[in-house]
Amino acid sequence: MGNNLKKKISLISFLLVPIIYFWDPNWLEFLGVQPYWPLFWLLPWSMIYGSFDGLIIGLFLGLILDSLNLESSFTQIPGLVLCGIWFGKLSISNNVFVWHFRFGLISSIASFFCGSLYFLQILVKYSFDHTIFLYLPSIKNIFAQVFVTGLLAPLICSLLFRLFKASKGRDKLISFIDK
Repeated sequence: MGNNLKKKISLISFLLVPIIYFWDPNWLEFLGVQPYWPLFWLLPWSMIYGSFDGLIIGLFLGLILDSLNLESSFTQIPGLVLCGIWFGKLSISNNVFVWHFRFGLISSIASFFCGSLYFLQILVKYSFDHTIFLYLPSIKNIFAQVFVTGLLAPLICSLLFRLFKASKGRDKLISFIDK
C-alpha cells in the first residue's frame, strides 16, 4: 500500500492544486490575497522532468483552473506555460541553503510574471473603456501575491521537490518523452 502511494504521489498532489486554489484558506492570506498555488506544484515538477513536461503540465493546470472559473474571460494559460518552460531550464543546486531560498525567489518572479500577464489581459480588454482606472488597485494584489508566494515557496516547493524526486522513475504523471 505504501509503495503504491509513493507511485501516485504526483497525481494526488496534482489533483490537490485546483482544490487548494478554490478552497482559498484565509489564514494564508496577505492583504486579502492568496499565494499563486499552481506555481508551488509546477516549479519542482518542471525542475525534475524538464521544459517540455513543464509546458504540458502548465497547459493542463491552466486549462483546469480556467475551466473551473467560467465567469472570467481571462486566462492563466500563457503565464503557466511560460513558467513551466522556464522552470524546466533551471538546474538543481547542490547547496541546500541556497536551494530553499532559490525556490522563494523563483516563485516570486514567476508570480509577478503570471500576475502581470493576467493584468495585461485586463488592460487590453478594457483599454478603450473609461473604467480602466477601477482595475489599477489590483497592482497592489499582484505585489501582495508575489510576497506571500515567495514566503511560502521554500517550504512547499522543497517538500514537493523531495517527494517528486523520490517517486521519479516509478510512475510519472504524464510520460511524453522517454528520458
